[in-house]
Amino acid sequence: MMDYGYGYMGGFGSFFMLLFWGLVIWAIVSFVRAGLGGGHGCGHGHDNGAHEKSPLDILKERYAKGEIDKKEFEEKKKDLQ
Repeated sequence: MMDYGYGYMGGFGSFFMLLFWGLVIWAIVSFVRAGLGGGHGCGHGHDNGAHEKSPLDILKERYAKGEIDKKEFEEKKKDLQ
């Protein structure tokens, strides 16, 4: 019987071959990104243990920079607490 060049598994052989090589390429890219990203694997750096700013800290910075006035600062501060 003739199999028309599809081999033992029919058309699934080429699908599994593409899946295998796709996984190999994905793994290589993941390892390279993890190496360049400081070991986090997400593509952006972290502050090595520094905590993120709280909303109140951000509000204080905006007030200090003059982005908001005292009235708006007090209103937003009350909303946060």
